[in-house]
Amino acid sequence: QVQLVESGGGLVQPGGSLRLSCAASGSILSFNDMGWYRRAPGKERELVASIISGGRTNLVDSVKGRFTISRDNAKNTMYLQMNNLKTEDTAVYYCNGRTTNWGKVLSEVWGQGTLVTVSS
Repeated sequence: QVQLVESGGGLVQPGGSLRLSCAASGSILSFNDMGWYRRAPGKERELVASIISGGRTNLVDSVKGRFTISRDNAKNTMYLQMNNLKTEDTAVYYCNGRTTNWGKVLSEVWGQGTLVTVSS
């Protein structure tokens, strides 16, 4: 089974930028749908951004205009570029890959998470 490993988290000041990477141990072409989720302290996990194999992306309203999701199939890596970070973006960020068929999830893989802390 393909494994996912996130990197790129860290401490950044408000207004700063970070780029998260999600590297797969095998081909990500098997994933119809990939996404970034986050879990902030005391909150439920939420979907931040998703990208399907055709390249169409979707972002939660709170990050539109600040975050960009992309995937490089040749490098088997997905990215989340985060600009103009806010303190409320502080969370553990997880990457996710799903194989689906007619909307049904056949398999799903999660990374271990990377911590993003936005603080002055």
